[in-house]
Amino acid sequence: MFAGGTGSVTGANFLLEVPDSDGGKRYLIDCGLSQGTALADDKNWEPFPYDPSTVDVLFITHAHIDHIGRIPKLVYDGFKGTIYSTTPTKDIAQLMLEDTANILSHSDNEDLGKIYSPAILEKVFHNWKTVEYHDKIAIDACTFRYLDAGHILGSGMLELLYNGKKILFTGDLGNSPSPLLNDTETISGIDYLLMESVYGDRNHVDRNERRTKLEAVIEDNFKKKGTLVIPTFSLERSQELLFEIDQLVENDRIPQMPIFFDSPLGIRLTKVYHQYSRYYNAFAQNIIKAGQDIFSFPGLKSTLLTEESKEILNAPDPKIVIAGSGMSNGGRVLHHEAHYLPHEKNTLLLTGYQSQGTLGRLIQDGEKHVRINGQDIPVKANVVFIDGYSGHKDSDHLIAFVEQIADHVKQVFVAMGEPKSSMFLAQRLRDYLGVYASAPKEGDVVELDCN
Repeated sequence: MFAGGTGSVTGANFLLEVPDSDGGKRYLIDCGLSQGTALADDKNWEPFPYDPSTVDVLFITHAHIDHIGRIPKLVYDGFKGTIYSTTPTKDIAQLMLEDTANILSHSDNEDLGKIYSPAILEKVFHNWKTVEYHDKIAIDACTFRYLDAGHILGSGMLELLYNGKKILFTGDLGNSPSPLLNDTETISGIDYLLMESVYGDRNHVDRNERRTKLEAVIEDNFKKKGTLVIPTFSLERSQELLFEIDQLVENDRIPQMPIFFDSPLGIRLTKVYHQYSRYYNAFAQNIIKAGQDIFSFPGLKSTLLTEESKEILNAPDPKIVIAGSGMSNGGRVLHHEAHYLPHEKNTLLLTGYQSQGTLGRLIQDGEKHVRINGQDIPVKANVVFIDGYSGHKDSDHLIAFVEQIADHVKQVFVAMGEPKSSMFLAQRLRDYLGVYASAPKEGDVVELDCN
């Protein structure tokens, strides 16, 4: 059952029922929040389209909140099964869910406080087991394993082997090559594929071009003596951006100036990244072996405390502020945008996908006035968009990913994208590779031939 993650980039939630001698097992792949609207009053809190108490196992592909955010509700509603993920994913998920719980604790909806209570979160992680890539998980007639998706630290494609047939759930696929992580693993022998399609209808700029643009934006801001505000996702985007700025600073590619990392969650997640450097690619590992801290450089200050964040306003220009969230739909970046957007000398740099309905999308689409914390804010700052910083494969690379199995795959289900992206990619797969591809709708149920 496609219980979520269709017709939308967010809200991944897929139910797989497998028959066995005991009457069958129910496996859930991801259980994420739908994002882009107010969390406290949207469909995230409606009942699941299945009974959570009947689900045996939940597999998590990675720790973005649109893939894990509804796990506490699943447990609250009766799920008592085992949760599996890679080791980094569990550590990251704990920070991400605690942050979500903190956000929802300020909601007027009292039920959310119960769903995201410390007691429920404790239950979530009590039954959470971890594995490494390629470790086999044998459950009755099925064998599962994770392959490296190259998307964020610990992200994995979930491969299921049943009755000689392979089913692969991609989760989100990385925009390889990444400055930090290994490339998405090659795949083979897949009979059924459920894949993402965030960028199914468009391509990114070249990675070298994006680095050149970042350097140019920073230098332009320095010359104008302005503030460069960069909304970033606390997970992966922040660490990747810090790494790239680190390389620019260490190689004297940009002038030194105050750079503030103003994301409490991002700061905590960066500490997790430090713990799992063995998951990095050879390039990043070699830099670390040479004695360099890839997330620290001259001029950088991490502002964990609220008082430190407020002091940024008093810091002299030019300066750079890296703050969450990546779509400007919450977090400290809102205060910076309210302060800096009305002034022409400043720059707002958008480095990734901006979902429909978010403040970031409005600004990207050219709105000249936006509402921030109840105030009407004029947008006079220079707005720059660099799409090459996405952590997702673009259209051509999604096609190349499926091409590996084009001669074998029986059916491809295109999900986790806006409708136009999913349908466009499905059509391209049919036209270019001749595979049977479709973009399912929420609630659709399909039967796979695994005989």
